[in-house]
Amino acid sequence: MNDQRSTAEPAAAAVALPEAVSALDAAGPVPPGRRQGGRRAALAPVALVVAGGLSVQFGSAVAALLMPKAGALGVVTLRLAVAAVVLMAVCRPKLRGHSRADWGTVVAFGVAMGAMNMLFYQALDRIPLGVAVTLEVLGPLALSVIASRRLVNLVWAGLALGGVFLLGGGGFDRLDPLGAAFALGAGAMWATYIVFSARTGRRFPQADGLALAMVVAAVLSLPLGLVESGAKLAVPSTVAMGAAVAMLSSVLPYTLELMALRRLPAPTFAVLMSLEPAIAATAGFLILDQALTATDALAIALVIGASMGAVRSQVAGDRRLRANA
Repeated sequence: MNDQRSTAEPAAAAVALPEAVSALDAAGPVPPGRRQGGRRAALAPVALVVAGGLSVQFGSAVAALLMPKAGALGVVTLRLAVAAVVLMAVCRPKLRGHSRADWGTVVAFGVAMGAMNMLFYQALDRIPLGVAVTLEVLGPLALSVIASRRLVNLVWAGLALGGVFLLGGGGFDRLDPLGAAFALGAGAMWATYIVFSARTGRRFPQADGLALAMVVAAVLSLPLGLVESGAKLAVPSTVAMGAAVAMLSSVLPYTLELMALRRLPAPTFAVLMSLEPAIAATAGFLILDQALTATDALAIALVIGASMGAVRSQVAGDRRLRANA
């Protein structure tokens, strides 16, 4: 689960990896050194996205290790508070010159971000990381299906529902029902987050809106974290781990993804982000010893396939619309 999931309006357009390789091949004989350098340049943004995904999910795994000490809401508070301090220090957003509508948008963005984090960490406290991320990603997938209004996306929705059915063992008897509900709620907030992230990006320059929204999210989570964890949040080792979670799950992936979006089209980025349930399952296995059954692996694969299919279908539809315009 990410704080930095918007990707709705990339900073710049660039060629996708297959197009970059094709362009190099079509240009005729190229010295081996230049050809290898061009391919490395094409692969670089892909590597940045993958690194960001690894950072997010391994950060979530570290957060799960911290929960017995600080509680789920305490971990959320530490993560958001540290991320807010870092982003405010780096971005130094201007507080004047914004309209009431601007502030309303950024507050809604922050509320969605805070709710998404709190719901996801409650889920993570009850169900495996890979399963939680798989259920959470259904929110953006549903948003993509609804926004595209294309019949083929019903196929991807059905595929995703099949994955959810397998995860639940036919009725979620195998999973903690409350944990599954929290993950689905986090997915709904993730979809809301995407909508308001795009609106915030149009109203605030660079990452200013994100930094301000992070403050809103931190303030929202603070009283809940204090009620649940109290003085535990002041223990130096807990603060240090919370700072690590903030850097791994918020600050570092945002930076990597922003760098990638300057050289990678949003659709390609979205396809790569669809792999996060698999990355989460790997992090859960390596750090939390959360092994998946063959059924779980198949379910995750179905949801990943549905996400990729929905993105590609939307891109194809947009291209046809532009061609007919």
